[in-house]
Amino acid sequence: MGRKLAAEFFGTFWLVFGGCGSAVLAAGYPVLGIGFAGVSLAVGLALTLIHLVSIPVTNTSVNPARSTALAFFAQTGALSQLWLFWVAPLIGGAVGALIWKHLLAPGESPGQIASES
Repeated sequence: MGRKLAAEFFGTFWLVFGGCGSAVLAAGYPVLGIGFAGVSLAVGLALTLIHLVSIPVTNTSVNPARSTALAFFAQTGALSQLWLFWVAPLIGGAVGALIWKHLLAPGESPGQIASES
């Protein structure tokens, strides 16, 4: 169970930190030249990496809604494991966002970024 928790946690963490972080950089610092194509590439590569690493472990959820639908209609013991596919991605996403906010962009707020544009 620990491997599954870790896979889902780090998968969602990386999606938020790397994928969504690139969108924050592109919006907040247009001088970097990331642009739409760079953000698309970052998110796509993040999801590719997540799936390549965690498919052998958990069949890759990283999306609690997808896991919930499958658990309800699978007619197996999937409902007993559903908590894992909600808890790990929510915590992983929150940790990714907090690390981005407090370590990489301390003191910034969406209002400051919008006023600089």
